[in-house]
Amino acid sequence: MTRGLRERGIQSVLLDIEGTTTPIAFVYDVLFPYARANADRFLSEQIASDDVRAIIEQLRSEWRDDVAAGRRPPDWEDGRREAISKYIDWLIDRDRKSPALKALQGRIWESGYRSGVLKGEVYDDVPRAFAAWRRAGIDIAIYSSGSVLAQRLLFGTTRFGDLTTSISAFFDTGAGPKTAPDSYRRIANALERRPSDILFVSDVATELDAARTAGVQVMLSIRPGNPPQPVGGEVPLVHSFDEIIT
Repeated sequence: MTRGLRERGIQSVLLDIEGTTTPIAFVYDVLFPYARANADRFLSEQIASDDVRAIIEQLRSEWRDDVAAGRRPPDWEDGRREAISKYIDWLIDRDRKSPALKALQGRIWESGYRSGVLKGEVYDDVPRAFAAWRRAGIDIAIYSSGSVLAQRLLFGTTRFGDLTTSISAFFDTGAGPKTAPDSYRRIANALERRPSDILFVSDVATELDAARTAGVQVMLSIRPGNPPQPVGGEVPLVHSFDEIIT
């Protein structure tokens, strides 16, 4: 980009994770397989806990919606653990942005991060940019379809140390779908910023379109392995956060 953040009036940088701060391969080749492989074990150990039971009830509600919509999910079978695991696999196979699935994955990943089996992965330029933006008085926030818990775990366990200390706010789909303009208006309100004071960086064109509709400034993240996106020439491209100068 030819103009710096302050020249553009940016006070907060809002970042996607997958394909923006973190390689897509880490999500699909590490996190998702770990959650799939450990879901049944986690359920067998935690199914009696209140928070996990609440997640299961939410999964059951989503399963009913899938049945009503004719999507033909696996049978629920009165909530037996094996049936729940099959439904979880079915959701993962479809890369569904299911709130219940994301909450459960966050809990499963938490055990992996706590044990040291999982470590958060970010691009090398991320900690440099975080430090530069913070020095310039620019806030950093995260908006991902993954749960806030999963976001905190990822950024808290990188090889660069705990990066959550540089992040002012975390948002998941509790703020709304990432393809809905109202989600970005809610985030702007939560950050106490005008939408035009926020720069949103993502690798997904439909998310950028929604943010632009809400009045947020945007940039398309171009990282190795990211699929091509149909954006117009008016959308700035960024290959490294080192390019986003203050």
